Amino acid sequence: MIVSKREEAKQFSTASGVTNSILISGERMMFLLIELKPGSVIPLHSHPHEQMGICINGKVELQGGERTVVVESNTVWLFHSNERHGAKVVGKEGATLLEAFSPPREDYLARVSSDPRNI
Repeated sequence: MIVSKREEAKQFSTASGVTNSILISGERMMFLLIELKPGSVIPLHSHPHEQMGICINGKVELQGGERTVVVESNTVWLFHSNERHGAKVVGKEGATLLEAFSPPREDYLARVSSDPRNI
């Protein structure tokens, strides 16, 4: 068993106003907490990992494929493998998202440790 606390998570940024925290990662999935400042944007991108998430607080406009939706607290979503997607905070407050990736994002693990098993 692996147990970790949120405050022990390794952090990095992928865009201005975006703080990512790898909460925990196994061999086949990863939990990532994303804290977004007001007005921050995650540009459109794609990757081979499946990605699902839940909005903890705030409002975020998600774009996936040809669809754009605004999500709020307790809304969940799934981006398929290689689906082009992005996000931007809407409203005056920031937002917090909890996302799971399968398999784990190797590029994110590499950003926080020279040995991805030791995050």
